[in-house]
Amino acid sequence: MIDVLVVGAGPTGLTLACELAVRGLRSRIVDRAEAFFGGSRADGIQPRTMEVFADIGTLDPILASGDLGMVIRAYQGDEVVWEGQMSEPTEPTPSVPYPNIWFVPQFRTEAILRERLAELGGRVELSTELTGFTQDTDGVTATLTTNGTVETVRARYLVGADGGRSTVRKQLGIPFPGTTDETTTMLFADARVDGISHDHGRIWQVGDGGVSVAPLAGTELFVVAARPPADDEPIRDHLQRQITESSGRTDILVREVTWHTTWRANTRLAERFRDGRVFLAGDAGHVHPPTGGQGMNTGIQDGYNLGWKIAATLAGAPDVLLDSYEPERLAAARTALDISTALLEKHQRGDEDAHIRGPEVHGLTLHYRGGPLSLDDRTEPGTVRAGDRAPDAPATMDGRPVRLFDLFRGPHWTLLVFGTPPQEPLDPALRVYTVVRPGEPAGDNTVVDSDGHIRAGYDADDGTLMLIRPDGYIGLVTGSSDRVAEYWTELHGITEIVALS
Repeated sequence: MIDVLVVGAGPTGLTLACELAVRGLRSRIVDRAEAFFGGSRADGIQPRTMEVFADIGTLDPILASGDLGMVIRAYQGDEVVWEGQMSEPTEPTPSVPYPNIWFVPQFRTEAILRERLAELGGRVELSTELTGFTQDTDGVTATLTTNGTVETVRARYLVGADGGRSTVRKQLGIPFPGTTDETTTMLFADARVDGISHDHGRIWQVGDGGVSVAPLAGTELFVVAARPPADDEPIRDHLQRQITESSGRTDILVREVTWHTTWRANTRLAERFRDGRVFLAGDAGHVHPPTGGQGMNTGIQDGYNLGWKIAATLAGAPDVLLDSYEPERLAAARTALDISTALLEKHQRGDEDAHIRGPEVHGLTLHYRGGPLSLDDRTEPGTVRAGDRAPDAPATMDGRPVRLFDLFRGPHWTLLVFGTPPQEPLDPALRVYTVVRPGEPAGDNTVVDSDGHIRAGYDADDGTLMLIRPDGYIGLVTGSSDRVAEYWTELHGITEIVALS
């Protein structure tokens, strides 16, 4: 029996598979596609996702494969009538090391995740389709078909990361309410285009229509967006005609279309993300408009949230820990849908700022306050509370520079103790760091808050203890080491953790 069967090898499934592999779990990841995805599709990686990639060890190739996005110019003929960017690049801060959206084609993001999975001993099984499954109290029995060969697989858990048409969701009978607006459509294509440079993106607006041509980060391609053809006109011919008619230029030539898709305004949210030992993640549970770049990023966060919880449960934590996945990620998906829908409505109204993206899309303010794993027992909570994202901060340790994210990286929990360390011994699986000011006594595992950025970022007084989850969110804020021990014990199988909420 394997630990987890992951169905679907897009960014969501690959992130989950990496998380499981880091923790030494036996898993398989399958996809019914015959070849790996080759299109740009979701190319905007949000700041919070950049933090996830840093944690799982894929940040460097992600940075090497993309950019901050190009300046976009809107033209009427040869005249520039507007110029700007979706979001103005900003400098990193002590608490936010990756403050900007980073643009990488989805096919490259997936390839990087597959490479990381291979380093961890895993691989994607293509041409392998889930054709059915049943579950009982001990696991899931799944039927896989690979090139006509039928195989029965037994797994502790099954995760459906198999997209908006999810086989897993359909077999579970989970409703997927929402709306599909067939009148709001857009053709997106990756193409080789001659006659224009890669130094900026272009929009030619003509009445209610028009076309945009933007460089695709890290490639020689462009992403062309236009209304889809009304008939069977070949895609390359259609795009060529749209560009020529909208721009008034005959020197711009569409040489080749390497990938294309027609997007429809489709907004849906599954009624639940868990059924026994089976989970939904990514588009299998929520489908978003492309506005705001929320879909892929929310799915990656799903996989990141679920991986450590499955691992902890298999290591003996109470099963109710997995029950926290649904309320946390269902609320996150609902928030992301609200953001992307509001931005889509701006485009539909023709608002002047419809192309602008603010910090609401970055994922840094997402929190799990009030959730089943979040407990803040301070009489007067600070600005950073249990359930919030744990900020980064520079510091020194043993005389060398270090960042909090360096200390958090990996599958463990982390306890930050502001001031005097606990006298009681804690579980060795919990990494404990004492945060002190410059000049204060420094012992083992002491972090010197050299410039005060840790205390400022966490809004924490002396005597505060903060327990950081493996996915970088604050689980517990307290002033009592006994409460830390109690929370930790409850989390690892003595009492149901929902008692903490």
